[in-house]
Amino acid sequence: MRHTLFSILLLFIPLICSAELGVKCNQQGNQAELNSCAADDFDKADKELNQVYQSLIKKEAEDVHFIRKLRTAQKAWLTFRDAELDAIFACVDNDVRVCWGSMYPMSFFAHKGNLTRQRTAQLREILTNGRGE
Repeated sequence: MRHTLFSILLLFIPLICSAELGVKCNQQGNQAELNSCAADDFDKADKELNQVYQSLIKKEAEDVHFIRKLRTAQKAWLTFRDAELDAIFACVDNDVRVCWGSMYPMSFFAHKGNLTRQRTAQLREILTNGRGE
């Protein structure tokens, strides 16, 4: 448990430090600016996921059983996403900065954004075409 908490904290240190220093996205900039771009891109993908998810809940509001199962699936997907990121960015040293260097935040948020867009597409498919009834 302590190891997991430490790992989670390490994930946010680069983003927090960049935010505190006022580093903004610049696609032609230095690594900190590129890291900020990746974090911004993830934030955009995450907002879109939440919008599609809420739209699906609203559309299917009368089907309480479906909503319950959807919430369970979404929690499981979040667990999967985090485990997937842990596996991809595994580091024997327990310090991702040693294994991945200054590109870690950019790589991490890029992959997290890709996973998020994949999930958004899955939910949008259900929202648009139904549940395969």
